Amino acid sequence: MASRPRRRRLPLRLLLPVLILVALMAMLMLRGYVHSEILADHRVQSPAAADRVPEKILEGGPVIDTRGGRAETLRVPDRHVVLTFDDGPDPVWTPQVLDVLKEHDAHAVFFVTGTMASRYPDLVRRIVDEGHEIGLHTFNHPDLSLQSKDRIDWELSQNQLALTGAAGIRTSLFRPPYSSQAGAMDNASWPVTQYIGDRGYITVVNTHDSEDWRKPGVDEIVRRSTPEDGEGGVVLMHDSGGARHQTVEALDRMLPELKDKGYTFANLTETLDAPSAHSPVTGVELWKGKAWVFLVQISDNITAVLVAGLAVIGFLVIARFVLMLVLSAVHARKVRRKGFTWGPPVTEPVTVLVPAYNEAKCIEDTVRSLVASDHPIEVVVVDDGSSDGTARIVESLGLPGVRVVRQLNAGKPAALNRGVANARYDIIVMMDGDTVFEPTTVRELVQPFGDPRVGAVAGNAKVGNKDKLIGAWQHIEYVMGFNLDRRMYDVLRCMPTIPGAVGAFRRTALERVGGMSDDTLAEDTDITMAIHRDGWKVVYAENARAWTEAPESVQQLWSQRYRWSYGTMQAIWKHRRAVVERGPSGRFGRVGLPLVSLFMVLAPLLAPLIDVFLIYGLVFGPTGPTILAWFAVLALQAACAAYSFFLDKEKLTPLLSLPLQQILYRQLMYVVLLQSWITALTGGRLRWQKLRRKGGVAAPPGASAQQAADGGPVA
Repeated sequence: MASRPRRRRLPLRLLLPVLILVALMAMLMLRGYVHSEILADHRVQSPAAADRVPEKILEGGPVIDTRGGRAETLRVPDRHVVLTFDDGPDPVWTPQVLDVLKEHDAHAVFFVTGTMASRYPDLVRRIVDEGHEIGLHTFNHPDLSLQSKDRIDWELSQNQLALTGAAGIRTSLFRPPYSSQAGAMDNASWPVTQYIGDRGYITVVNTHDSEDWRKPGVDEIVRRSTPEDGEGGVVLMHDSGGARHQTVEALDRMLPELKDKGYTFANLTETLDAPSAHSPVTGVELWKGKAWVFLVQISDNITAVLVAGLAVIGFLVIARFVLMLVLSAVHARKVRRKGFTWGPPVTEPVTVLVPAYNEAKCIEDTVRSLVASDHPIEVVVVDDGSSDGTARIVESLGLPGVRVVRQLNAGKPAALNRGVANARYDIIVMMDGDTVFEPTTVRELVQPFGDPRVGAVAGNAKVGNKDKLIGAWQHIEYVMGFNLDRRMYDVLRCMPTIPGAVGAFRRTALERVGGMSDDTLAEDTDITMAIHRDGWKVVYAENARAWTEAPESVQQLWSQRYRWSYGTMQAIWKHRRAVVERGPSGRFGRVGLPLVSLFMVLAPLLAPLIDVFLIYGLVFGPTGPTILAWFAVLALQAACAAYSFFLDKEKLTPLLSLPLQQILYRQLMYVVLLQSWITALTGGRLRWQKLRRKGGVAAPPGASAQQAADGGPVA
């Protein structure tokens, strides 16, 4: 019986970052919902005819009971006033209202919205604990006359869920949004009232609007609100929204005056001598409500954190771009200044090391590009236990000045150290086995060693296979991110990384720091930081161009960036004590490490917030300012990219894919970096991940096929 193929499961290290991103989006969506930024419908229907509304309802009292098919109304007894407050609880005004009611020993009914009850559950509990009554006012405050029955049910159930989570109760009292007096009931609102009654609710309207209580004098308030015959009623007031100080002031003036006239202020059910509208909730329903309120609280808190994170990433993005633009311009003026030299011309031969592990598809192009160099070199290919005949291919070429050193597979750092041990010259160039050099690359790369203080030189790594979308995106990243960064770090004298694809070292500098280390997965960053700490200068040679084969699939790109991110974090941790070192060797710790930590670790982790809030703004608004802000950031990035392409003498055509690159790359880098953090915090070990080469980079621009075949100057 054939075995069933195993289903591929999403790795935990990938699943966790994706779940975190999804959870953040869910929290933002929940926040938008409970802040009435979605599903809220504040339209009010124009008054309709009232010929279908029973006359006794139109002429009846403020309490309407349509339960069980009834159509009855109740009036509030004389000398009784039921104060009702809508739209709360409000964190500013509701506590003041409660204080005034407590001072004058009065009770009221608070018709709360689910959005506010979810956000301020403590106030709901205080209302109940102080003996007041609670009613529903829907969740999002829409005009129910315009809603379907499903939406009405949703508004009621969500409102009850919020009330349950906040105070552990349900209520049978309901007041529709935008309602007024019973006489204003029409053919649009009456069916809603009937449907609400079928759901077990008593509808409460009002007999006096809150405006009656906001007149300047107590005599006027009493005259308008309490007829001489002592009629009672339901008074509508508000404890949420603007200008609620009028409500508080009116209460404080009105309560003692009316109490002196013999009026009482009690809950609606107390006034009507009816059972309490509250019923306790227990069991699963109670825990559902508590879970809802908890999630709402979390969403509000997380949103505040995300907004702070957005402010941080906004500052970092702008600061980085300003630094890159300004300092790159300074670098360009320096290296293009007439008569600029690093020192005496470097003409002596150098050793080029090529660590190679299963590079059969690329190694011939790599070696041929080297022997076409216009600087005298020896080439040492260190075969690190390849199983695809890499060493045999190099030997079969029979090129002058090219040697092959074989070793059992021990990793790239060991291969480079083996190459250094076999090198004949004091300046050592290192490159990858999938990279090709231009004829001038070696000469341009070693000229800074004319300055005896220079210990290492970073070259200009470029993407050779940029004809596909992923390659084009990486081309933008290399030109804009890596090389513009290197110009900036060169001016600041704190270059963090000599790229493995094209870099040069003084042998003395390598020996003093112990050579290449396998302590981290980013041996190039590790050795660069060590050379800085030893007091050497590390500089950038922008004309030393090398063309490397970039990953051509998302999986390969993922593996490469995962290794880079994790290795960079390892290197930062390994050299963390550089921040307290003094003298020239401590400059990297004071300037370089903080910048690397901010721009290479923190910024990519927060960068997706730009797109998360773009989605949030498009869904919840304000749409216009959100889009404008996003495009402003994109414009800043485009300006930096265009300037970097100008400095590197590159065509601007690939920048057409910049918007899509920014959206997708940010998410990829976020997940990769978060995955690296998880690996680091859990103590995981990441093995070296070899990319599958396709030999997509042949002879570099400027090197003819005949020149590569014939060979160039060799030592």
